[in-house]
Amino acid sequence: MLKIKIAPSILSADLSHVNEEIKQIEKYANLIHVDIMDGIFVPPTTIGSDFAKTIKTKIPLDVHLMVHEPSNSYIKGFIDAGADSITIHEEACKNPFEQINFIKKNKINATISIKPNTPLEKIKKYLDAVDMVLVMTVEPGWAGQKFIESTMAKIKELRKLKPNMDIEVDGGINPYTARVAFDAGANVFVAGSSIFGEKDRVAAIREILNSLK
Repeated sequence: MLKIKIAPSILSADLSHVNEEIKQIEKYANLIHVDIMDGIFVPPTTIGSDFAKTIKTKIPLDVHLMVHEPSNSYIKGFIDAGADSITIHEEACKNPFEQINFIKKNKINATISIKPNTPLEKIKKYLDAVDMVLVMTVEPGWAGQKFIESTMAKIKELRKLKPNMDIEVDGGINPYTARVAFDAGANVFVAGSSIFGEKDRVAAIREILNSLK
């Protein structure tokens, strides 16, 4: 059975005190999810690789590039900042193999992501080249959106195709929706506001984990 992994998203944390925020959940998280937005692929603009360099944690950094056509030098900035895995979007890249191959050459994990309305067919040719697939369960770009349950059909199909691959979900994840995604076949759960929006962040993570038992 694949390991369940919790990936708190710092998009919902207080970025002015990001290391203090991470320290609160470090013992209970498997990944730290770092959302990067360019204002082109998605409307908001967020942090860049310079900010990522300031993150101090022993937990692997799961960098999610919601970025139009990220260049090798742009990606390398996050690798140099300590990323352990980098996610690119199928919809944002003309030839995702270029970015995937560059990431893998740098000896870190590569993930490909699709938006809620993108069919799984679009990424089947990349499945043997990546380490993980991120199925967005909301439209990328904004925190706090409602979970789109129809995306579970893609996760079920993906799990049949790749029984041993990590499948990540991101968007509207809380104890209830995490269970829905888990039952569909997901094993990596990005959660932002449902963790960092709570006073007791550890209790929030435990609640998600308890829902998956």
